[in-house]
Order: sequence, then structure tokens, then C-alpha cells
Amino acid sequence: MSAVAPPRWSPNVTVAAVIEQDGRFLLVEEHTPEGLRLNNPAGHLDPGESLQEAVVREVLEETARVFTPTALLPVCLARFQRPARRQDVTYLRFSFVGRVGEADPGRALDTGIVRTLWMTIDELRACPERHRSPMVQQSIEAHLAGRHLPLEAVWADASLYMAPLPPAGDGLSA
Repeated sequence: MSAVAPPRWSPNVTVAAVIEQDGRFLLVEEHTPEGLRLNNPAGHLDPGESLQEAVVREVLEETARVFTPTALLPVCLARFQRPARRQDVTYLRFSFVGRVGEADPGRALDTGIVRTLWMTIDELRACPERHRSPMVQQSIEAHLAGRHLPLEAVWADASLYMAPLPPAGDGLSA
């Protein structure tokens, strides 16, 4: 009798954007289980997309603006716990600095996003209880400290774009 190996631990890979314009930062206000919170435009990496493609998609979905990444910020590994829901999640977050165009007024914001807003660093520092996570301010502080890495620090191998394998039991297996 062989022992069944426990499932392999995998952090959730996420992307985020730090967008500064005229001394203000573009944030989203979104519904969370903890109530309305402020976040960088951010979200999860989807299958078959690079980190840069993911952050461009997430910014468009959450702000209705086209995002152009210009630099990578230091990568963050963080743990988030919701004891009441017995949730314990680790995130591996890739934050990008960049610029955005004007908002497309005809494009709806992603589900859960209430609005976008521009805040100064002082306004953001004054309300940490409203942040979705500590990573919101940490990524902006890293940007302000000039901790930029070249976009070439992350890349996607061509294998990422290969067609997925067919599901098991489809009759194609030997």
C-alpha cells in the first residue's frame, strides 16, 4: 500500500500596477469580504498569458484604461489569513510601474470594482485600514524609492503559448 502524497503547495500568482500621474496614484475601490477596500489595479495570472499581458489585462478590466508597463518592482511573497473563513492563502505578487491612457467611458469596470480614484501618497498613508493588503502601499513605496527593475527581468518562454494537453480519457492516449 503506497501513501498518497499531500497536494503540492502553490502560491497564487498575482500582478499589480503602480500608476503615478501628477503626484497621485491610480487605485481601485472594491468590494471584499472585509468590506470596501483600496487596491492597486491587480488580479490573478491566467493560463497562457505572460505576467506583462496579465497586468495589462487587469488594469483594463479594473480601470477601463490601457496600461503600458515601463518597469518591474521587487517581487513580493505574502500570506493572507481569514480565520473566520478558515482561509490561509499565499500570494506571489509581481508589481509593474507604468502609465495609462484616458479611461474608456463606454467600458464597464470589472465585477466588484466600485470606482477608480487618484490619491496622493499622504492620503494613502493616512488610511492603512482601508487597504486591501499591506502590498498596496508597499508597492507604491518601492516605486517612490526608485526600486525599479528592467522589464527584461521577467520573460515568458514560448512554451507558455502552446495548446493545452487534451484531457485524460479522450481516446487519444495509448
